[in-house]
Amino acid sequence: MTALAYIGAALAEIAGCFAFWTWLRLDKSAWWVLPGIASLCLFAYLLTLVDAEHAGRTYAAYGGVYIVAALGWLWVVEGFVPDRWDVIGAGVSLVGAALILFGPRGG
Repeated sequence: MTALAYIGAALAEIAGCFAFWTWLRLDKSAWWVLPGIASLCLFAYLLTLVDAEHAGRTYAAYGGVYIVAALGWLWVVEGFVPDRWDVIGAGVSLVGAALILFGPRGG
C-alpha cells in the first residue's frame, strides 16, 4: 500500500505542477489550473495513506519516489530520455528514501 500511495502521490503532484507549468510557461489557457489544483489535492490526500508514525518522515521518504517519477515524466510525457547521471541519482535517492522509511529505529 505504501508504494502505491507514493507512486500515486508522485504522479498527482507532477501532473498538478505540470498544469501550472503549462499555463504559466507554455502560455496555455488558465483553465489548466483547475485540474492542476484537483491533482495537487489528490497528491496531499494520497500521502496521508502512507503508514508512517510521523508526517515529516513520510514526506522525506517521498522525495526519492518523486525524483524517480519526475524522471519518468520527463521521458514519457516530455519525450526526453534521462541520461546515466539521472538514473544513478534516482537510484541513490531511492536508497535514501528506503533508509528513511524502513531503517531500524532505536527506542
